[in-house]
Amino acid sequence: MIKAGLLWLHKWLGLFTGLVVFIVSLSGYFYVFYDELKLIVYPQKYYTQDSVGENSKLLPLTQLIDIAQNALPKGEKISRTDLYLSPDRTWIFRALKTDEHAFGNNQYYIYHKRVFINPYSGKVQAVENSKTEFFQIVLQLHMNLLLGAMVGHWVVGISVIIFIIILITGVVLWWPKKWTIKKLIRQLWFNFKVKWKRLNYDLHQILGLYSVIFALLIACTGIAFTFPAFKTFYVKSLNGFDSTKEIEQQEKFEYVPQNQSKILDNALNFTISKHPNADMMSIRLRKSPTDPQDIQVRFIKDRTGEFIWYYFNRGNGQIEKIKQSENAPIGDKIGAMNYDLHVGNYGGIATKVLHFFIALICASLPITGTIIWLNKKKKKTKKRIK
Repeated sequence: MIKAGLLWLHKWLGLFTGLVVFIVSLSGYFYVFYDELKLIVYPQKYYTQDSVGENSKLLPLTQLIDIAQNALPKGEKISRTDLYLSPDRTWIFRALKTDEHAFGNNQYYIYHKRVFINPYSGKVQAVENSKTEFFQIVLQLHMNLLLGAMVGHWVVGISVIIFIIILITGVVLWWPKKWTIKKLIRQLWFNFKVKWKRLNYDLHQILGLYSVIFALLIACTGIAFTFPAFKTFYVKSLNGFDSTKEIEQQEKFEYVPQNQSKILDNALNFTISKHPNADMMSIRLRKSPTDPQDIQVRFIKDRTGEFIWYYFNRGNGQIEKIKQSENAPIGDKIGAMNYDLHVGNYGGIATKVLHFFIALICASLPITGTIIWLNKKKKKTKKRIK
């Protein structure tokens, strides 16, 4: 009786959200290797075209920001810089403004640009309209179905929550009434000699079972992007189980030399000198002059979970606070890894490949599930006619 109710719930929830789950999963499948593919597809953007000598010096960041700003139309303002310490990489200057209440992707982005600059010569290598760039469209399709944040985030978020319920009910429905070796083998392995209807059923059931743990991981971390309150909840909850507390920072930090006229340039020079082997640094240009200027350092390529944040006083250029993953409680550590856990970066190429196939399996589940429903519907119709 319980399984019959769960089957009804599993079936209709699956039919209700199937199209959204298919689109979100398939777009995620294409986006998993974005960090690798962008370097292959757009080498003219991400790699410096001019050779960089050993004695070449980086131009001041504020000068590069001015160059990037001049490459954009009037009214579009640079708000973030992503810089790489490898001498063959360009620095990326982002300009982004959105209308959170707009419907549709074109209306949601008022403007979305990326300016790619050689940081040694100041040469602008490319200005990208990210609003129409392929991978960014795939990302927005994944996040909000190109409907904009106000509508699309809710549609995707609720569908993913329902998908989690579908996955859990699917495991319960798979669970054998009697545990026999023959029954277990039948429910864990494919028999390609059976008719296509049965094979489709096995594809839905067995692939769903094999992928359930990682599918739940991807779904739960995806909800954290759609509903930030959920991320706050699980971070605080996990921190509550952690007996260790974040290490309090020392009252006096290392002195930041003020050799240049701009505080931002001094802050970046100091950070690079402290972490010359870091993979990348990210700087958000704060609007309020009272907000500290923060610089995020990421140590491992394409990983967000291992970092250190420096917060510099905008008045005297000295460090106000340091926050790092190494000293963070468990909830904050996992929260910082949310992106890595979602796309599979946490274990290198092996887990990225795994997430790549898990996303494909998740995209297949609504298809095989719908075919099962159609076959049963045809069978019932034939019985009524007889």
